[in-house]
Amino acid sequence: MREKEKNAEKLYNLPGLYEYAGLLVKAALAEDIGNGDITTGAIVPRAQMGEARFIAKEGFTLAGLFIAEKVFKQLDKKVSFKTKYKDGDTVRNGQVIASISGRLQTILEGERVALNFMQRLSGIATLTSAFIKNAGPKVRILDTRKTTPCLRLLEKYAVRAGGGYNHRFGLFDSVLIKDNHIKAAGSVAKAVLKVNRKYGDNILVEVEVTNFKEVKEALSSGADIIMLDNMDPGKIKKALKIIDNRALVEASGGINLSNVREFASTGIDFISVGALTHSARAVDISMEVVSYAGKRGR
Repeated sequence: MREKEKNAEKLYNLPGLYEYAGLLVKAALAEDIGNGDITTGAIVPRAQMGEARFIAKEGFTLAGLFIAEKVFKQLDKKVSFKTKYKDGDTVRNGQVIASISGRLQTILEGERVALNFMQRLSGIATLTSAFIKNAGPKVRILDTRKTTPCLRLLEKYAVRAGGGYNHRFGLFDSVLIKDNHIKAAGSVAKAVLKVNRKYGDNILVEVEVTNFKEVKEALSSGADIIMLDNMDPGKIKKALKIIDNRALVEASGGINLSNVREFASTGIDFISVGALTHSARAVDISMEVVSYAGKRGR
């Protein structure tokens, strides 16, 4: 069991995050600027310098600072991006998150892309933090694969910034036997057997179950993790008695901020929440230019 856990833990390093973010920034800038910012180009001389500040318009958990900096650095390596915060920090309404100085054209061209990334990722981190606070310390809050296409690695990074943990990153890195796999195989036992024949004991096997019969079958088949899908806390407690600490237990489905503590108090190991990434509200951040060509603003 421990060897399987070690293999799984290697996935939590988020390899390639920064290179991946760079590619996303390049695509996002191309999408927004295209052949050029025609408004800024008409109004702001290329040589004009400026300074701007990112300001929190509400309290939230911060995520995406590094990618906001990447936005401006891709446009002009000479810009200066300064912050006293790091991803995962809590900021309050009115606080200055970061400042950027350099060519004013660069600042204005990168504004929306930097804000879009930071507002989205901070929203995910903030929702994750709220789930963790409401759930209490005895359970791990996990994300799912319900992410924005092509933004998964960043969104899962934001979950971690909020204090949560990552479930599998894709279909390639972990086995999760779901209802359609069970139907295709003919039973839970047959599905687990097929996986074990192919991969041996080198990979964690998780099985999604919906009733006590499937719980028993998954357990007897040697599943490492049993996901209790759409079971209420009462049923979860009964399932835990059946499992009797012989497998790790995850709950998923129908769990929100108002009831997560009730689910967590059952004694399960994990709670997976798709809403962390598919329903997080973008937080409110503004960028305000405070200096134009050396003339200080407010």
